[in-house]
This record gives sequence, C-alpha cells and structure tokens, in this order.
Amino acid sequence: MNENEFFHQVTLRICGNLEIEEALHSCLRYLKEYMPLDRIILQYYEKGLGAMRTIASATLNEYGKMDLLTPLSEEAQRSAGLQNFPDSDDIFIFDNPQEYAISREMLSFHKERCTSLMVMLLKSKEQILGSLVFITQHEQKYKNEHRRLLSLLKDPFVIALSNTLKHREVLILKDLLADDNRYLHGELRRISGENIIGANFGLRDVMFKIRQVATLNSPVLLLGETGVGKDVIANAIHYSSTYSNGPFISVNCGAIPDTLIDSELFGHEKGAFTGALAQKRGRFERANNGTIFLDEIGELPLQAQVRLLKVLQSKEIERVGGVKTIPLDIRIIAATNRNLEEMVRHHQFREDLWFRLNVFPIWIPPLRERISDIPALLQHFISLKSSELKLPGVPPVLPGAIDYLMKYQWPGNVRELQNVVERALILNPAGPLTFDRLDLSLQKEIPSDQEQSDKIDFLDEVMARYIRQVISKTGGKIHGRGGAAELLGINASTLRNRMNKLGIKYGKVKK
Repeated sequence: MNENEFFHQVTLRICGNLEIEEALHSCLRYLKEYMPLDRIILQYYEKGLGAMRTIASATLNEYGKMDLLTPLSEEAQRSAGLQNFPDSDDIFIFDNPQEYAISREMLSFHKERCTSLMVMLLKSKEQILGSLVFITQHEQKYKNEHRRLLSLLKDPFVIALSNTLKHREVLILKDLLADDNRYLHGELRRISGENIIGANFGLRDVMFKIRQVATLNSPVLLLGETGVGKDVIANAIHYSSTYSNGPFISVNCGAIPDTLIDSELFGHEKGAFTGALAQKRGRFERANNGTIFLDEIGELPLQAQVRLLKVLQSKEIERVGGVKTIPLDIRIIAATNRNLEEMVRHHQFREDLWFRLNVFPIWIPPLRERISDIPALLQHFISLKSSELKLPGVPPVLPGAIDYLMKYQWPGNVRELQNVVERALILNPAGPLTFDRLDLSLQKEIPSDQEQSDKIDFLDEVMARYIRQVISKTGGKIHGRGGAAELLGINASTLRNRMNKLGIKYGKVKK
C-alpha cells in the first residue's frame, strides 16, 4: 500500500466535509478496506463533570451528530485522565474491552457490541482535545499494523476535531447572543415603548398619535424642543410597529461630517475612495427590515437632502462606488427641534423633502407644558441614576423639595431634569434629596408664590392681546403659510394649546 496515497485519500474525506459526522462516515467507508471497522465514535472527556461526551458517530449505514454524556465511575475516570491505561502511546488497542472500566462502561451505556476497539487520543500542543474510537463487532481484532496506519491520520483528525469544537462554541455563543437580543429587545420595548412616563397625562395626545401611526408604514416627523425625548418616542413607534423585531438604527444627522455623510448613510465599496479598505454597510442598509431614526434632520446638508429624497421615493440605495441597487424595507422616523417650514422659505431645507417627511407630524410638548409629569419623571430618574452610580439604595426626596422643580421653567426639558437629579445624587447620595441649592439659575427661576401669580396674570394678559392681534391680521388662519403660527414662529399645535389656555376662540374670520 502507498502510505502517501492512503494519507491523501483519508485527508480528502476528513477535510472535504463541513460536518464532522459526514467526514467520519466517508472515512469509515474508505478505512474499512484496510482494517476491521464497524463504527467510529468521536468523544471528549469532561473532567469537571466526570463524564465522557460523545459528539458524533458513524457506521456504514448511518451517521449523525450527538451530544450524549456518559457518567463514569471513579475507576473509569482515572483511565479517561490517562491513568491505568495499557501503555503510554497515543493509540490504544483493547483486545478485550470488558477488562477495562472505561471501555466497559462506555460500551454498556451505548449498548454497543464489541470484540475489539482502538482509541486514538487527539492532542494539540500537549492538550488532549478528545479521542477517536474505532470499533469492530466481528472476530477479527486490531493489530499493530492497524495502529500504525491510524497514527498517520493524527494531524487531520486533530484539525477536524478542533474545528468542530470551535464551531460548536460559536453556535452556543450565537444562541446566547440571540437570547440576549430577545431580552434586550424586550427591555427596550418596556423602557421606551410600553412604559413612557407621562403617557396618561402630559403625553396622552402624543401616545394617541403613536397608536394611530405605529402599525402603518408612513414616515413620521417628530417635532419639539431639545431634550423633550424625541428618541424615546421614536423607540415607542418602532416597538409598537410591525418592524418591532427588526433593527432600530439611530442617526444623529448633525454629528456626521459632510464628507462622511454618504458613506455613513449608504455605505461604500472597497476602494471607493482613499481609506476605503473594506466594504462597509451604511445605516440605511443596517436598518433593513426595521426602523431608521434620523435625528436632527434639519442639520442635514442640502446635497445629502437630495440623496435622502431619492431613498425616500424609491426605497433603495447604492453604496458609494458601487453599481448594485439594494432594495430596502424600512420605516423612516425623522426628528428636529428646528422650524423646517421657516428653513424651506430661506432655502435651507428642500421643500420636496419637507413634504415627504411631513406626512404625519407629532409635536412633543416641552416639560414646562406638562408639569404634572415631573413627580413620575423624578422617581424614574432617581431609580435609574442610583443604579448607574452604583448607590447602595434609592435615596428619598425631602418633603416639599419637589415644589422647586414644579415651579422651574425647564428650558432644557426632560434632559435637564435628568442632569439635575444626577447632580443631587452626587452631592447627597444617602439622601434625603433637595433641589433648592443645586444651581443659581434654578434659584432665579423660582419666584415667591405671590410674585409668580402676579407675573403669570400679567404675562397671560399681554400674550392673549398679542395673539388676538396676530390672528386678526391672518383672518383667523392658524396653520400653514401665512398663518398665525408662522408669524409667531411657533408650532400650530402649541399655538392652539395656548389659545385654549387663554380662552381665545379660533376659526376663520367671516367677511
């Protein structure tokens, strides 16, 4: 026999199959011509469990993966740990398998009939990865010639077992990652979609609109001041939609340099430009079958607006430097704290893109217009920040301390409240928390009750008179070009809310 040809043929069969059980079956069919062989078993010893794990098996007629643990007695464990073995070689022949505890217990567990078996230890850098067991069920026994042939195959079998174990580890990690993903999706849904603070009070109208649009595929435009929580509302829409099991990709349009916008949004091919050393998927491609949230859309340069409009129209992209068109199935949510209508008039924002995005606008009111949400937000942020700061417990709030927060105007909205809470926890982690000495600007915004009452009455009177004058000029028109909201520089929904509060009736003036 030509040993080089023998090695070549067996190696082809080991490396020519992606699945180890198929490789064992193919090897068995070939090796059976050179030695007695009815079954091959691949296994490794788990010392911590005191058991042998069988991971693959093959006969002439069947083969398959396995994951069987065989518990071993103390005597068998000593053999599995290379004690009490017949000799010190890496290949052992058991002419009478019943004499040895490890072979006796393994054969009994698998209900395997055996007259002779041969075991080859598979080592890598002196570490035992596992063992290959050759079993014959007929009268013919294994001889030294069979041992020599098997010794030629150590390296390819070691490589095959090593790859199998790594592949199994990858699959386990993949399952763990999938489980973590499901858990994190649930947590995000709970935090951002199902447990929005203020959903039943200050954000009740917002939540109603979310329920209206969530199940549809229409673009949504979130409007509101900085810090009102537009990202939280975007999460709520995503996790209430049919795309909830897909990715949620957030893009801050104002944070991407102009020269990188195309690459970041649409990706690039290898060699598309200097520094493009590998292919890269863009944010839109990563959001496929999910939602892309374009925050601060008003900061997007005009040239990028043109390309974004094309994506909104066709729902397909091309990577920079590529010619392949990539279709997308995504939900688009945009957000801004700027007046896009005003930007359109000054040619700072494309009108056609504005019309595409403004299908379903949702105005998120500032915190000063939903003061009733402050107590719940306060408790939420205290619990959240206490956990982040690794405090031993959640400190209490000094009775009456919340009054300072209820009177403040909150120009930074919910984000500012979150920062105030964190500052209070840093200054007094054990509690009780008080907010009257946190910042001078906070003190200045807190007048006495009488001063506040007089000031509000005076401002309401002036504001009402001014709004009536503007509405008179527009003939009662509030929304759209030339309307009162545009002249006042505020959102139409905000104007209507203020008019309701001030008791001003609205409607077009009859001529």
